[in-house]
Amino acid sequence: MRAWPPRRWASRLPRPRTLRARLTAGLVVLLAISCAAVGVAAVIELDGFLTGRLDQQLTELGTRFPASLEHGGRIPHDDHDGDEQGDTRRTATGTFGARLYKGTVTNAAVVRSGDLTTDLNVDLSAGDKAKLAAIEVDGEGHTVDLATLSPYRMTASKGLDGDILITGLPLEPVEATVHRLELVAAIVFGLALAITGVAGALWVRWSLRPLIRVADTAARVSELPLASGEVALPPRAPESDPRGEVGRVATAFNRMLGHVEDALTKRHASEERLRTFAADASHELRTPVASVRGHAELALLHPGPVPPKVTRALERIAAESARMGEMVDDLLLLARLDAGRPLERCPVDLTHLVLDAVADAQAAGPDHRWELDLPEEPVTVPGDAHRLQQVLANLLANARLHTPVDTKVTVTLETAGTTTTLKVHDSGPGVPDDVQPGVFERFTRADRRRTEGSGGGAGLGLSIVAAVVEAHGGAVTLESRPGSTTFTVRLPGTF
Repeated sequence: MRAWPPRRWASRLPRPRTLRARLTAGLVVLLAISCAAVGVAAVIELDGFLTGRLDQQLTELGTRFPASLEHGGRIPHDDHDGDEQGDTRRTATGTFGARLYKGTVTNAAVVRSGDLTTDLNVDLSAGDKAKLAAIEVDGEGHTVDLATLSPYRMTASKGLDGDILITGLPLEPVEATVHRLELVAAIVFGLALAITGVAGALWVRWSLRPLIRVADTAARVSELPLASGEVALPPRAPESDPRGEVGRVATAFNRMLGHVEDALTKRHASEERLRTFAADASHELRTPVASVRGHAELALLHPGPVPPKVTRALERIAAESARMGEMVDDLLLLARLDAGRPLERCPVDLTHLVLDAVADAQAAGPDHRWELDLPEEPVTVPGDAHRLQQVLANLLANARLHTPVDTKVTVTLETAGTTTTLKVHDSGPGVPDDVQPGVFERFTRADRRRTEGSGGGAGLGLSIVAAVVEAHGGAVTLESRPGSTTFTVRLPGTF
């Protein structure tokens, strides 16, 4: 089957977007259809009624006027009872009369003023005469539109001499009355539609107030940060009659908000317990880890002969205890940042921190190419110098550990207005697409690293970067593709 394309005009029509506009538009459209139906019915009925009255007048008028056309406006005594019955002065103005003999119009006249010298004169065209000859001789009224006259309602009857007598009355009064009704109906219905549109819009708005409150409450909830932390939901939406559709929606929505609030409360309590556990565990592990590391280093200092395997084991114990100590410190830092502990707020020379961090990274990774792009003037930001130094160290260590040798790493520092931007760019293989969404999550490591055998920590470095930058009121983002990876840190405020 042929698929018809959609109508272009239908797609161009404006469509109401809100429920209130749709209900109001629907109400006005339904009223317009009802008014149009009433108006059409009234016009048709009035036109039929007036036309019927006109046919009745034609029946009462009979053939007196067309029968008198052969006698100068008077009917012979042997045909009618009164000598004055055919007088045109007793006929209504505008009455039409015609006499046909053997299909040919012999006489035709229109009563204009009642004067016998002027009434019996009318010129008919050939088309008009053909229309008169086509009228059925059934005594019923027929509408005939003559070229030389206005539309007429005519009836045809047989005469006594074998001729056909046609009598007609003008339709102009009927049409004028019908047109006036159409005008009045258009004005009245137009005013009714306008008043109904305004009143309907107010009524719909008043009726939808509970639903609007539900929508406002939902909008406020959608703006809340629900991912983490304690969340205070806004007051519930006012409930109306639960038997109505709007009341049922409000009740269900408030019940849903209650469930969401309970779930968020339980989630926050669970996060607090986990955060407390991580902080307590990290704090408690610092001492035994330091003790293990100290005893391993002390054993390595023993002056007597020690088997090589024992020495190797002690060195591994010392290295792993140092690594575990760093992990414990990182977990403790994240726990403190999650708890919202404030950081120091003092002027920090970020340019100096970048120079020191790049120098340290160059010493740790001499096989990489390190470049700096710094402004001429020192850049100072408010913050915690130790934590910002940790951010720089983690970003540079990430670029060093997860890229092959001879990779170019560029550190850029710039300011724009009240925002300071730090970029760490490398030309390594890039971060896989499936890893990028969670690259700042905790413990992102192992098979998610950019290179095999690169070593590395517990996968907390970038999560610490994100937490510290967020604690400073900034943001960190990643843009990566093969051959180009850029970590961008934006910090607010300059001194």
